[in-house]
Amino acid sequence: MKAVILAAGKGTRMKDLTQELPKPMLRVQGRPILEHILEGLLAAGIRDVCLITGWRADVIEGHFGDGSRFGARITYARQAVQDGTGKAPEYAREFVGTSDFLLTYGDILVRPETYQHMLARWRDGDFGGLLTVTEGQDVTQGGLNFFDEQFCLTRLVEKPNPAQLEELRATGWLKPGQPVWYNAGIYLFRPGLFEFTARLQKSPRGEYELTDAITAMVAAGQQVAGLKIEGRWVDVRDPEVLASLQG
Repeated sequence: MKAVILAAGKGTRMKDLTQELPKPMLRVQGRPILEHILEGLLAAGIRDVCLITGWRADVIEGHFGDGSRFGARITYARQAVQDGTGKAPEYAREFVGTSDFLLTYGDILVRPETYQHMLARWRDGDFGGLLTVTEGQDVTQGGLNFFDEQFCLTRLVEKPNPAQLEELRATGWLKPGQPVWYNAGIYLFRPGLFEFTARLQKSPRGEYELTDAITAMVAAGQQVAGLKIEGRWVDVRDPEVLASLQG
């Protein structure tokens, strides 16, 4: 198992905090966000990591080097054009090769054992992908997911607007009292993912969406497992969230 971390964005919602630093290098309790992520991956036995860099790539590459001082083997790929989450993983295609891989955004913090739980669920079945979720987040800010009795994905709606949410309620997809599953931004995939990212078209938002590739996987008959993240899950999306983590 390898890991790919998407760390190319500037993080404009962080305002002046990311003028000189890429968002994944902002510090939480004295260490960059990326260090916390790497620590969890290493605890799960994942040593081979590819960092997809972009904005201020030199800061990330200068800090982590080849990864040896952390006990990892780190390589880099530069994402020159920020055109969405659907194309970003393709920069690591050569690194991935024939391996299964964990994919995470570089600004998502979870308990270190989360990655081990993901690998355990992955070994339980013949899955093409695994998608993590949390309960009760604002689904207009991310993906809304629906699962079958085996907690495998049946449908994914990316950033639904109020009209879409009303339609989902009217058609019985959203039921009162049932959990609302929000995409948590950490995945496992087989290399076959790239067959689907290669065929992506830009969404109405003008970006290539990873969630569109996952939807296509499900439509093609691939099983995509779900996993609820237990305990801490933080999307370090703005200065207020960052400040709340410093205690």
